[in-house]
Amino acid sequence: MTLQQEPVRGAVRNWVIGARLKTLPVTYAPLAVGLALAHSAGPVDWWHAALTVVFVLGFVLGTNFFNDYSDGIRGVDDHREGPTRVVGSGRATPEQVFRHGAVLYGIGALAGVALAVTVSWWLLPVTVLVGLGGWFYTGGPRPYGYHGFGEISIFCYHGVVFVCTPVFVQTGGVPGAALAASVPIGLLACALLTTNNLRDLPTDAVTGKITLAVRLSAARTRRFYVCCVVGAFVTALATATARPWTLLVIGAAPLAVFPLRRVLSKAGGRELIPALEHTCLLLLVFGTLQAIGVAL
Repeated sequence: MTLQQEPVRGAVRNWVIGARLKTLPVTYAPLAVGLALAHSAGPVDWWHAALTVVFVLGFVLGTNFFNDYSDGIRGVDDHREGPTRVVGSGRATPEQVFRHGAVLYGIGALAGVALAVTVSWWLLPVTVLVGLGGWFYTGGPRPYGYHGFGEISIFCYHGVVFVCTPVFVQTGGVPGAALAASVPIGLLACALLTTNNLRDLPTDAVTGKITLAVRLSAARTRRFYVCCVVGAFVTALATATARPWTLLVIGAAPLAVFPLRRVLSKAGGRELIPALEHTCLLLLVFGTLQAIGVAL
């Protein structure tokens, strides 16, 4: 490898770490379900579908960089148990990471404006809401992610908003079926964040990041995780009366066994990383099966 290649490889590696690509199932699942619902109502406009994906990914990946930036400058990531963070590990400067987030937000905003112009101006406030929600999660003087509202946020955005937006873009409305389908996806997204916050509970408490896990304590957080996972299956199956093929989500149930056991085993710190990874896998498979079910 030449000396010129090494900085490029390092920059790419830092971008991949900052973007947190391993967590993309939390974004894929609601988009897949939303587009499947739209498909069940009629032909999908794939140009607008592509714009919707760019819109969502721009803000989601940008938020990951802004989260890395904000946590890094506050010192929250200095002694974390989980995967490496770019600013906290010193791999990149806060300014570099902030710049990546700003570029991705710009891409997401442009896609949102394009959708607003070609579909409905109602998508402009949605674009602003998504952007502000992502930034103030860990940014600003009083980030709501530091005060126990992270789970509510991820349920609303990665559940309701990201399922219903593709449906609205394609059909011009948000039927009750879209809202119902967003609930199980939102609950599994909550489960994913809960596992992350349970792992980081000791260091978050010390650094003043008061997540829901810090507020509840470890024991209650473990029970909350179980409620989210079980609730996702229950609410998905409840919609089977209208869409029987939703029963396909039962096929994802075996994937819930390992993370449930690990979380309930009182594992902590790095021992919870496999539970986090398996919850991601559960969300990926669950979302795929739910999308197939609602499409049929």
